[in-house]
Amino acid sequence: MLRSCVSRLRMLAVLGGPPGVAPLPAKDPWSPRVNPGAGRRERAAKPGCVSGDPRSFSSEVIHMDLSLPNPSWSEDMRLLFDQFMKKSEDGSWKHLPSYKSKFTQRTEDIKIYFPDAKLMKEKLSQAQLFPRSFEEGLGFEYAMFHNCVEDRTVCIFQGGPYLQGVPGFLHGGAIATMIDATLGMCAIVAIGFAMTASLNISFKRPIPLGSVVVINSQVDKVEGRKLFLSCNIRSVDEKTVYSEATSLFVKLDPKTRLT
Repeated sequence: MLRSCVSRLRMLAVLGGPPGVAPLPAKDPWSPRVNPGAGRRERAAKPGCVSGDPRSFSSEVIHMDLSLPNPSWSEDMRLLFDQFMKKSEDGSWKHLPSYKSKFTQRTEDIKIYFPDAKLMKEKLSQAQLFPRSFEEGLGFEYAMFHNCVEDRTVCIFQGGPYLQGVPGFLHGGAIATMIDATLGMCAIVAIGFAMTASLNISFKRPIPLGSVVVINSQVDKVEGRKLFLSCNIRSVDEKTVYSEATSLFVKLDPKTRLT
């Protein structure tokens, strides 16, 4: 289980762009590089394919990792990020990069699930991951970390002004989005590509707009292609529980078309 988790974490490194990039140069491409214009750091996508295909493109592809600190992050957000990065030094936790685009553009990958792979490929060329579709600081600011031994994914999340519901508080749909995204990432690392079958959320307290919260998710049980997970959202000091949720995810079957 641990070995498959690690291999899937490596797979997620290339989900933000083309499934293959140039071979590793002598210098580690995962070292952060400053991008002064955007206020974020960039990382090079790791080489390889989701399917393990050793083919590579002719040039190195650079993707903007949106889960790295930017000027809109509050002090609490940066502090939590640094704490988890520190935990990642011994390998117990792994920082999960996050990009605007999530899907592979290879036709042979797309046609596994869609009958008209060419049409779907054209649509995917303009697709963006929903939580990453807002400008910096206005919507979902978050970073995720996974622990393979404990089957846990933690998300530190700061909601921007465009996510308001009742004045001064986050919209329930925005909270549900981040719960689903965190649980989904936990499921993908555990069993591979999966989709939400059910999601039950109990909203305990409203979350103030702009505040930082911690979403803790974990795998509770696996039954074949079914994965049962649970999570909660807590304040930075862990004293306040804002929401609790349970979910069922189902691993995608390559033999079954989605349309």
